[in-house]
Amino acid sequence: MSILFLNATKLDADGEVDDFWMLVDGDTITAVGSGPADRPTPGTGGLRADEVVDLGGRHLTPGLVDLHTHGGGGFSYDKGASEFAGALATHRAHGTTRSLLSLVANPVPTLRASVAAIAEHTEADPLVLGAHLEGPFLAPDRRGAHHPHYLAPPEKIFVDELLEAGAGAIRMITLAPELPSALPAIDTFVAAGTVVALGHTGADYGLAREAFDHGATVLTHAFNAMPGIHHRDPGPVVAAIDDDRVTIELILDGVHVHPSVARMLFEAARGRVALVTDAMAAAGSDDGDYRLGDLNVTVVRGLAHLTGTPTIAGSTLTQDVALRVAVQRARITPRDAVTALTFTPARALGLDATIGRLAPGYVADAVQWDDDWTVERVWGAGAVL
Repeated sequence: MSILFLNATKLDADGEVDDFWMLVDGDTITAVGSGPADRPTPGTGGLRADEVVDLGGRHLTPGLVDLHTHGGGGFSYDKGASEFAGALATHRAHGTTRSLLSLVANPVPTLRASVAAIAEHTEADPLVLGAHLEGPFLAPDRRGAHHPHYLAPPEKIFVDELLEAGAGAIRMITLAPELPSALPAIDTFVAAGTVVALGHTGADYGLAREAFDHGATVLTHAFNAMPGIHHRDPGPVVAAIDDDRVTIELILDGVHVHPSVARMLFEAARGRVALVTDAMAAAGSDDGDYRLGDLNVTVVRGLAHLTGTPTIAGSTLTQDVALRVAVQRARITPRDAVTALTFTPARALGLDATIGRLAPGYVADAVQWDDDWTVERVWGAGAVL
């Protein structure tokens, strides 16, 4: 199917363009332009479009990309394939077209089965980018909402077992570099094509820099479950800021990180902040009691905590809300906020040649927004979601 998008205000990492048009053939953008002079007209010059979408000046951005999400709509990726569709539908309705499916720490045999299910689903659904393992290789004293009994050191036998089960579907793994065998594990994951993220860690600045030199290229949810910035002990956040190879995840719901700190991070690491949700099952759903892996979570007024504790348990964030918080509360420019939700996370996975821009050769993922940055329509791979 071919679609001709007309009269859009395009906004992506390349900037804003008025009177933008875009031609989609199947799942790929084939041509773009602006202004009436070069705008194609269906039925002339051999051009045939099955559908014409007139955006009436509305903003059109690439589809949003989430590197870190555990579920939504009452569904959790940890519970298996029967939960995938419900959680994905929730986030797609909020503009997220491409997702990594994140798993909390579990016993290695359980993770093997979960990763195998994600691998199978990835074959059937090209909008799913693979699995993100947030554990089990996490520091016990920085575990956050991960079950302490399921944590493990990244010993070779566990690393090899997970990579074998993943069959290439493990696109990213979060680990703490201070654990025994962590640096050799980073080498192994990187050699297998898996993106390594540092997180749930007590690592200092020097160790974080060493881990980045071994090939880690992402910092998982900056400031959360790790040391903060101290003037004599800058820690992993500053190590990530100082390294142009590193993409920095940020949960921008106004709770996990103060909007002013978020703005500081955007300014310090320009073009390298990726806004993620770290969403659990309650995202897009009601307050109440939930499970995150094997742990109980209570959600009150949209805030998720391990039941009976002050420990934050993921978020109930969707990426459209993150965009609004970025623009309206953190005073980040719309271009930078959209880039942090599209091109930057795609680049973290090595997919920025095909995902994250409204340009020829890129996937036909797009979101139409109203003037208040609320999602109106979503297309993924050329189809309405």
